[in-house]
Amino acid sequence: MMAEPEALSLNAQAALGAPHPPQRSQLSLLVRHFLERFFNHETASPDGDAKARVLLLACAAGLPGFAVALYLYPVYHRFIAWPPGRRLNIEPPPYWLQVNHHFFFVLYSFVVMGIITVFEWDLFFPDLLDVFVLTPLPIQDRKLFLARVAAISLFTGGFLLVANGLAPFVIPASFDPPNLARLLAGHVCSVLASGLFAAAAILALQGAFLTVFGEALFRRLSLLLQGIIITALLMLLLLFPVLSGAVPVLLQSNSLFALYCPPFWFLGIYQRILEGPSAPPVYARLTQTGCTALAITLAIAVLAYPLAYMRRVSQLVVGPATQDTRTLAARPFHRMLHANLLRPPVSRAVFHFISQSILRVQRYRIYLVIYGGIGLSVVASTLIRLSVEQGAIHIQISADGVRATIGIVPFWLIVGLRMAFVSPGNQHGSWVFRVVHGRPAHFDAAHEQQAAAKLWVLLSALVVTLPTCLATHLFAPPELQTWKATASLSLLAAGMSLLFTDLLFLQVTDVAFTGQPPRVPANLALTVFKYFMFFPIVAWFPVFLEPWTEASLPHFALAAVAFTLAHLWLRRLHRSQLHEHCITPALEEGEDDFPMKLGLRY
Repeated sequence: MMAEPEALSLNAQAALGAPHPPQRSQLSLLVRHFLERFFNHETASPDGDAKARVLLLACAAGLPGFAVALYLYPVYHRFIAWPPGRRLNIEPPPYWLQVNHHFFFVLYSFVVMGIITVFEWDLFFPDLLDVFVLTPLPIQDRKLFLARVAAISLFTGGFLLVANGLAPFVIPASFDPPNLARLLAGHVCSVLASGLFAAAAILALQGAFLTVFGEALFRRLSLLLQGIIITALLMLLLLFPVLSGAVPVLLQSNSLFALYCPPFWFLGIYQRILEGPSAPPVYARLTQTGCTALAITLAIAVLAYPLAYMRRVSQLVVGPATQDTRTLAARPFHRMLHANLLRPPVSRAVFHFISQSILRVQRYRIYLVIYGGIGLSVVASTLIRLSVEQGAIHIQISADGVRATIGIVPFWLIVGLRMAFVSPGNQHGSWVFRVVHGRPAHFDAAHEQQAAAKLWVLLSALVVTLPTCLATHLFAPPELQTWKATASLSLLAAGMSLLFTDLLFLQVTDVAFTGQPPRVPANLALTVFKYFMFFPIVAWFPVFLEPWTEASLPHFALAAVAFTLAHLWLRRLHRSQLHEHCITPALEEGEDDFPMKLGLRY
């Protein structure tokens, strides 16, 4: 199948004969098909470029461990002191600092494999496409099942190796251990066991839940389960700098948190292999717990998956029961909105179209889960402070963390909603708006559509942010429990929700869920860089502004006026951009937009 390196004449090419593709069995083809679907689906690869997405995911998963191992080199080696006069690090790092370094790699493997497994949550079991396309073919059911199991095993094992395969190449040079074989054995065994346990635990939870409760209840609670798992995993990773200072106390005191937190089990395996019989007794106990838990989790996953698989297939064939998604409790709220904020029929249509679509499509759900989990984990790591005093761990709530929460919560919520709204794919409702209002729509109709979408986002942000503000008020430090502080935090919560909605939807001109795939793929690295640059400002702004707003009533009124003026200016800017979009004819199918970028369109 490989081409010859030199150019051949036509006669020479004809003499080679027809190419003979390799013969693959039916099972091999099915495994390749299922593996491809793990990456080339609408959530992981919206533009269809699965290979590029796989490469990005592999680099994103493997580089953090590699970079941390690389940056630990100066900690374990002598280096030229700077500035002059500083002591050289001649002594090796303290014992507990080395334990924390080992703990990071174990924790990272646990978190990464858990997140990847949750991301592919819905693809571990058959869907309608598999049932109605593959089942009528002359393929045995047993072979379909074995092929999917093999694909899941290859996917999990591949990512397990990718996420942890680069660091061992740097660790020997960075750590310079007295016993290299023990260090590498402990590192490889612990990180692989930690990642395998995370993936198996999530798969076992999903299989057991489907087997016991069925597809209907699982669909209702899957979003909540995914959000809780993502939040817990990211919280562990983000709290690592805070948790590392308490690791010695937790292990020396046989704390229940250390005994029942899975990453500590595999840290015990790491240290037990590294130190051998001289390791403290707590590591032997953690090692025994980790090995037992891993065996039980794998057994549950192996036993529950076939039962869940059969039940999922049978329920897909029967079909879900018809459900009325309307709720009686929401009717008074909708009537109030219709009478005041959603008077035009177009606004009502778009508002309810978003409400009915946001939780029905897997792609939108996973975006909400990921961004919501990131937001909650960042909030937890911002609020919680751990201090060790006289051998005891004390949990404190930071006042600045409470203030920063007011900006963090609406930011990540609105970013997640924007990502779901503008994502291509699943455009089953786009034809309705195109037929009724044209493409592009008339300015009045387009303005009403965007106003309804932004209203939906703003109400969602307020529903989440204001209760969060009141909840943090209950356990906040005394200086934030006054009525002035509560009013100031509420104003900042409402104002920042309003401004983030205006800013993040400033360039959005299409109806939610009806956008077209971009002609030029977005630069993922540049997008992440923008968030990293903008997020510190989001967290710092309420920390700086809240004390000033709380100081006096004129300051409070001035802040409210500033939010209002900023909103009006952004609203006017969005109207101008929307007007320009509406007066510009849309490109035809397959038409190149390069000459149009000069403003010479038609």
